[in-house]
Parts: sequence; structure tokens; C-alpha cells
Amino acid sequence: MALTPDDVVTKQFQHVRFKDGFDPDEVDDFLDEIVIEWRKALEENVELKAKLAAYESGAAPEAAAPAAVEAPVPAPVAEVPAEPAPTGSATATAGIIELAQRLHDEHVAEGEAKRNALIAEAETEVARIRTEAEAKQREESARLERERNTLEARITELRNFERDYRSQLRGYIEGQLRELDEKSTSTDSTPVSAIGL
Repeated sequence: MALTPDDVVTKQFQHVRFKDGFDPDEVDDFLDEIVIEWRKALEENVELKAKLAAYESGAAPEAAAPAAVEAPVPAPVAEVPAEPAPTGSATATAGIIELAQRLHDEHVAEGEAKRNALIAEAETEVARIRTEAEAKQREESARLERERNTLEARITELRNFERDYRSQLRGYIEGQLRELDEKSTSTDSTPVSAIGL
């Protein structure tokens, strides 16, 4: 796989559930690909610099290619690419690490922003539900208070009715008892023969 800088910039990693960051295995695999491609590029760079040095020294390009394959690069030529290669490699590595760190920071910041938005949304929802519950509780309390007042008024009304009814009933019974007493006293004074028995 030919790896380009755009591949590094656009690489998307899978998010891991219940942890911050990315799947470590996927990141390691991708970094391994980067290392392989970069080593190939560095080796090719060394070979091209050796060919260029051989060409500039006056050797034919055809002769430089077999010399590079058959024999190691001469000491002066080897020192020239050896010096910039680690610097280029270190710079490339530092660039990749910086890019990976920036991507990591962006994803962490995005995750934190999303988390904060979700928390704020949840707190708003909790406040709304609490307000609705308190309003419903006040309405229910007011309704129950009205119902209690109505029932207490009805109980008072029924007690008054009971008191009036008892006194009327007592008056009626006492009246009946008086009549009965009067009749019994009038029948006691009347002889039996007058009653017709």
C-alpha cells in the first residue's frame, strides 16, 4: 500500500466504547504501516542520493545502478545521506506524532464538547420535569384541598341535618307518648261497661 500524507491526515479510527480515545490495536497497525512506508521512502531516498552522487562524480547512470546493488555505497557517499536521513526521519516522525497528537486533541475536545452538551441538555430536561412535577403537585394539592373543604362542608351539613332530625323525631315520639298517656288516663276513668266490652 502506497501511503501518502493525505492518508495520514484523513485516517479515521474507530471509537472504543466506555473508554476515551481510539482502539489501540487499530492505531498500532496504522502506525506500523506508516513506519514500513517511511522506511521504504528513506531507503529509496538513500538509493537515489547514491545514484545522484555517482552521476555527479562522472560515472554513467547504468554503472551506478549495479554498483549500488552489488557493493555497499562508498564511505563518503554513505555519510552524506546518513546525516540527513535521521534528521528527515526524525522530522517526519515528529510531524506524524504532532499530527496524531493534534487529531487526538481534536477528538478529545469534540468528545468533551459533546459530553458537556449532553449534560447541559439532561440538566435542562431534569429542570423541566421537576418544574412540571411541582406544578402538577401544586394543582393536585389544591384540588384535594377543595375536595376536603367540600367534604367538610357536606359533613357539617349532614350533622346539622342529623341534629334537626333527632330533635324532630324526639319531639314526635314525646308527643306520641303524651297522647298515649292521655288516652290511658282517660280510659282508666271510664268504666269497662262504657267501653263496650
